[in-house]
Amino acid sequence: MNTLIIKNVSHTYRNGTRAMDNISLQLGNGMFGLLGPNGAGKSTLMRCIAGLQRPDAGVILFNGVNIVQEPVAVKKQLGYLPQDFGVYPEVSAYRLLDHLAVLKGIVERKARQEQILGLLDKTNLYAHRHKAVSSFSGGMRQRFGIAQALLGNPAIIIVDEPTAGLDPEERNRFNNLLSEIGEQVIVILSTHLVEDVRNLCTQMAVISKGSVIAGARPDILVDALQGKVWEKLIDKGDRDRYAAHVVLSAQFHAGRLALRILADICPGDGFAAATPGLEDVYFATIRQ
Repeated sequence: MNTLIIKNVSHTYRNGTRAMDNISLQLGNGMFGLLGPNGAGKSTLMRCIAGLQRPDAGVILFNGVNIVQEPVAVKKQLGYLPQDFGVYPEVSAYRLLDHLAVLKGIVERKARQEQILGLLDKTNLYAHRHKAVSSFSGGMRQRFGIAQALLGNPAIIIVDEPTAGLDPEERNRFNNLLSEIGEQVIVILSTHLVEDVRNLCTQMAVISKGSVIAGARPDILVDALQGKVWEKLIDKGDRDRYAAHVVLSAQFHAGRLALRILADICPGDGFAAATPGLEDVYFATIRQ
């Protein structure tokens, strides 16, 4: 069983931006969702966990080792898929994975070949192994990113906004792959897409403005909103009438706005009780 403990981690950039403010989390094997808007501090936290950036304060322990002081300890057991990554032009998927495997210390040729071919098959890229990665579609490139992250059988895998820009079919394929991987290792999924966390993660945290403002199992957070979410169809021009309420969302439905608000008791005025979801949790947490 792997453990990742983050204690009171903070970081401020030179321009004065407070990217992380006293963040504390504890993770074990499985999928952990880190949910928050763009600029919330998710990527900064990911870089610190990966040993690519040192926080100003706090401790990060991976299996008992302080990786702030010893970043190499986590890098040897890490698979990392950043939000954006470049590839060498005109280099095939197999050759690039072979090169990266050597860099990860897999020096025995036969073992390297078996692992690479197995990962290409697992990510549904075996038929494309001789094609240049630079020619891959967005979804194929993301699956290649997971293949390289899995080289060396890492104990912790970090994926930062992995499904942004993917079509629904590629997104489902990618999420199924992540779910399969997450059974034996720690997988940290950093995203602003609520649906990905709802479908994949057994534990989650919401981060905003550098701070963790909620954290638990998704179902527990949803249950906490039972009886507190109310919905009503309104005309688009009437939205300002409800500015005094805590508005969770307002989405078009059959030409009208489906307005969802947060309130301890029914506000009347035609509102009806609604079944809460993780999206309501996210917006309620951010709004409050």
